Amino acid sequence: MRAIVQRVNSSRVTVNEEIIGEISKGFNVLIGISKDDNEDDIKYISEKILGLRVFEDEDDKMNLSIQDVKGELLIISQFTLYGDCRKGRRPNFMNAMGGDEARELYEKLLDTFKKSGLKVECGEFGAHMIVDIVNDGPVTIMLDSKKEF
Repeated sequence: MRAIVQRVNSSRVTVNEEIIGEISKGFNVLIGISKDDNEDDIKYISEKILGLRVFEDEDDKMNLSIQDVKGELLIISQFTLYGDCRKGRRPNFMNAMGGDEARELYEKLLDTFKKSGLKVECGEFGAHMIVDIVNDGPVTIMLDSKKEF
């Protein structure tokens, strides 16, 4: 499972010109699910994201987690995080999990985040979405449950 975590001042996701998810200070998280992922990957990614210390403390040091600052989460599925561009110019998405199986893991991930007590918004799985991100910093962190980077 891969995640691109962006610290934001605000973010929102729109489908068919309707805002379906919107947050203020917190994380915009793009999630890619691989064909090899399972609930262990959900646990790893969710714990990493909730524990990332990238918010400033009183000394302006990145030392606080999203839970410490009571931030908000916007979670958006993005299979293109598993696009392999090593050969040719057209990405190969063979490592991305598809369909109902990916949706099930995505929904389990959402449930895990909701148990944190933070506000959690989400995109629409499989839909064409417009994502507005006001990155703060900018701070962008890449995570991979298989620790490939």
